[in-house]
Amino acid sequence: MTASKNVSFFSRFFILSKSVDLIALFNLIISKGGKAIMTDPNLPSGTDRVFAAFNLLKNKDDYESIINLQGDMPLIDYKNIQSANIPLHNGYEIGTIATDISSNEIKNENITKVSVDWKEERVVGNSLDFFKSIKTEVKNIHQHVGIYSFKPSALKKFISLPPSKNEIDKKILLTPNLNYDQEIDNGIKKSKIKSLKQYFYNIEPTELTKQIEEITNYEIRKQNLFDEITRLENSDDPNKESKIKNLEKRYTIGNVNFDSVIIADFDESLKSVITSLLYTDVSPKEKYFITLNQWFDESLLIETASQPIYYPSINKKNLEQFENKFSKEFNENPNHLSLLSYDLVGLIYYLSLKNSLSDLGKAFKAKNSFKGKIGIFDIENNKINHRLNFYKVEDGTLKEIF
Repeated sequence: MTASKNVSFFSRFFILSKSVDLIALFNLIISKGGKAIMTDPNLPSGTDRVFAAFNLLKNKDDYESIINLQGDMPLIDYKNIQSANIPLHNGYEIGTIATDISSNEIKNENITKVSVDWKEERVVGNSLDFFKSIKTEVKNIHQHVGIYSFKPSALKKFISLPPSKNEIDKKILLTPNLNYDQEIDNGIKKSKIKSLKQYFYNIEPTELTKQIEEITNYEIRKQNLFDEITRLENSDDPNKESKIKNLEKRYTIGNVNFDSVIIADFDESLKSVITSLLYTDVSPKEKYFITLNQWFDESLLIETASQPIYYPSINKKNLEQFENKFSKEFNENPNHLSLLSYDLVGLIYYLSLKNSLSDLGKAFKAKNSFKGKIGIFDIENNKINHRLNFYKVEDGTLKEIF
C-alpha cells in the first residue's frame, strides 16, 4: 500500500478489451500503432484478464511489474499510477494506492476505504482491511484507488486464490427440497455465512429449470438481448454486423443480482442445477460456483462447462493413503463413516493419554487440537470439528487452494 507519490517509469502499455463494445476501440488502437490485447469476455475479473493478456506476451521475462489500471479513471495523474510500484520496490509482491478521504466520504458507502499500517508515513505500509461500510472504530482510513501492481509471479498466485469475503458480497444459497434441507439450513446458520437470499428448489428437472429462470431473471435478460439486436439492426453503427454476430452467440444480456452461488447438493442433482444455471446464461467463469464436500467426484473433472467450481473436503492425499491401507487390509473400499471413525478412535486414545479416564469428559470441553491420519480435529465444548481443505476444479484438474 502506498500514498499517491511519484516513482519509476513505464516501459509499455497494453489495453485489454472485455466486451464486444470495445472492438472498435481495439481496432482504433492497433491502427494508431498502439498495443492492445482482446481477452475472453467470460473471464471473471479484471485481474484474470490482465493475467490472460500477460501470458500472451512473448517477452514475459522482460517485465518486473504489472499494473492493473481500471478503465473508469481516464483523468488520473500518471504520477499516481507510477506510485503503485513503490510497494514492489520495498519488498512487497502486490501493491495498490490510497489517497486522502474527507469525513463525508468516510460515511459514503459507495466509496471503498482502506485502513493502513504505515511503515513509512504516507509512503508505504500494510493494508489492514478494505471496506465500504461505516467503521467508526477503525483508524488511519484512506480512500482506496483501484489500481494494483503485481510482480509477475505474485499475479499467478493471486488469481489462483479462492474468492475473498469482499469479492463475494452477494451470495445466494440453493438448497434442494429434500429430507436433509433442514440440516443444511441449520449448518449454514451455524457457519455464519451471510447469503443474499436462500432458495429451496424442486429437484424435478422441468420444475428446477423454471425456478432457476425466475432466480436469474432469465426472461427479462433474454428480452434485453433481442432488444439490443433489434436496436443495432436499425442503427447506423459501422460495426453493427460484427456486434450482432457476437450477440447472437449469447442467450441473454444483463447481469444477475448475485456474484456467487452456493449449491447445497450432490451428484446428478448438483449437475442438474449447474446445467440450469448454464442454460440461463449464468457461467462459473463469471460467477463463483461453490458447493459442499463432493468426495472428489471424478465426473466433475470431465464437465469442463461447469468449471471452475469450488468445494471444501478432507485432504485428498490423506484420503488416498487411508483407502489404499483399508483395501489391502479388508479387500474392499471403505465408506465415509469408516473414514471418520478411523481417526476418532485415535483421538480418544490421544486424549486418554493426556488425561485420566475420570477427566476425559473435561478434555472434550476444553479447547484442544488433534492431528490424525485423515486430518486435524478441533475439540471444544463437547464438539469435534474436522478442519477441511478447499479445492478448485478447473480445466479438468483438481487444485488444492489451502
